[in-house]
Amino acid sequence: MPLVYSNMQMSEVVEEHPSLIPVINRFGIRLGLGDKSVKTVCDDYHLDADFLLMVINTFLNEEYFPEKKLQTFHASQVIDYLRKTNTYYRRYQLPNIERHLNSFISMSTPGNQSLSLIGRFFMSFKNELIKRIDKDEEESFPYYLSMCEKLAKDNRKIEPFALISGEPVEDPIEALLADLKSIMVKHISGEYDENLCYAVIFAISSLEKDIKQHNRIRYRILLPMVSAMEKLNS
Repeated sequence: MPLVYSNMQMSEVVEEHPSLIPVINRFGIRLGLGDKSVKTVCDDYHLDADFLLMVINTFLNEEYFPEKKLQTFHASQVIDYLRKTNTYYRRYQLPNIERHLNSFISMSTPGNQSLSLIGRFFMSFKNELIKRIDKDEEESFPYYLSMCEKLAKDNRKIEPFALISGEPVEDPIEALLADLKSIMVKHISGEYDENLCYAVIFAISSLEKDIKQHNRIRYRILLPMVSAMEKLNS
């Protein structure tokens, strides 16, 4: 997939890839983009255009992994983005899926075992995702930021380090979400509202793509930065 560049018209990029709307929303960017370039929109919102482009291109392209460019970003930028992403999951995507799923189950055949299984899988996924978000907010992110502050106080910077490439890290949250979608596609039975079924699957697929991108940034960018900071602080 072609990359997005700073001189491209932001509205054209979003029209071609509507899945980017919640991504740019995390940066505070709202629709009504006019004919402005990506760079101009970033200037209007006082954003780092290079960092926004890194996030966008990581989201759109599984092969995109510019190691040298990634090393120029500060860990706090990455943490801020992941924190806003977690907030989006908790406030919007999880409630959206749960609302559609509850309507889907309530309007389908009573006592349908496949629907009960879908409901249980969703709750397992939801609980695991919220558990990780809580751990991020209460433990991981504060710890990472404290290391950033210590390095800044000592006027030290991390040296170039090896980012993680190659095979993606297996994540149990991704696995639960994939299982949930698979159950709906392969094993659903009985009478059910097809439009609500499509809405649930679409919402799950959207979240699945988002979490894969989130995990790439977490495991392949942030954690190597943290490891480098820990070595400096040891």
